[in-house]
Amino acid sequence: MTTVAEMLERSGLPALEAGVLLAHALGVDRAWLVAHVEAVLGVGKREKIEALYRRRQEGEPVAYLTGEREFYGLALSVSPAVLIPRPETELLVEVALEHLRAGQSALDLGTGSGAVAIALAKTRPGVSVAGADKSQAALELARANGRRHAVQVRFERSDWFSAFEGERFDVIVSNPPYIASADPHLGAGDLRFEPRGALEAGPTGLECIERIAAAAPQFLAPGGWLILEHGYDQGAACVALLRDLGYLRVCDRIDLAGVSRVVSGRL
Repeated sequence: MTTVAEMLERSGLPALEAGVLLAHALGVDRAWLVAHVEAVLGVGKREKIEALYRRRQEGEPVAYLTGEREFYGLALSVSPAVLIPRPETELLVEVALEHLRAGQSALDLGTGSGAVAIALAKTRPGVSVAGADKSQAALELARANGRRHAVQVRFERSDWFSAFEGERFDVIVSNPPYIASADPHLGAGDLRFEPRGALEAGPTGLECIERIAAAAPQFLAPGGWLILEHGYDQGAACVALLRDLGYLRVCDRIDLAGVSRVVSGRL
C-alpha cells in the first residue's frame, strides 16, 4: 500500500511539482492532499501518478502534463501546440491596459492559447479584441479558452497581419518569437517541448519583432500603440528600432524580475 505522503516523498521532484501532478492525477485540489496525507492509493492510481512523475523527470513541462496553466488569474487550457503562458508576459497585458479604454480595439498577434487576448477582454469588457495565429491547432485551443471564460474575442487564422487588411486597432500587442536560431536555450528545459515556431525568430532573434514593427503602422489607428515582448538582452535594440521607424513616446519596461521585457511606442 502507498499513501499520499509516501507518493509525494518518493516522487524525486520538487514538492510543488509533485503536489500539482498528484492532485491532477487524483482529480482533487492541493488542499485535499494536505488533509489526506494518509489516504491509500490504489494500484491504478499509483501507476498513473508514477507515469506522470517519470514524464516530468524526463523534462516534459508540468503545464503540458496537466493541460492547464494560470495566466493573469485565469485558468487556461494548454497543449504542445502552444507556448506555455509565462508570468513575465503579464506585463504585456498591464501595459496594453494602460492604453485601452471602453469602445476601443486591440489585436493580439501570435495569440497561441489566447492568454493575452482573453486577459484583455476579461479585464476590459468594453474593448473589441481580436487574436491572430497561423496555427489552426493554436486557434482551436484559443477559441476553447475564450468560451471557457465567456469572453467575446475574434480569433482569426493569420500570418501576422494578413487577415486584417483595411482594419485599424487602437492597440496591437504581441509576444512574438524572439530567440535566435543558434541560442542553446532552445535545447534546454521546457523549451525542448514547446513549439519551435513560437520561440525561434531567425539568426538574430529580432526578425519577427522587426517585421511586426514595420507593418504595424498600416494597422494602427491614429495615436495607436504597439506593445511587444522581447528577450532579456533586446531592449535597447527594440527601442532603437521603434524610434527609427517613427514611433513616439517609445518606452522599455522592466518585469517583476528586474528584466527588460516590454517595449511600446505610439503613432
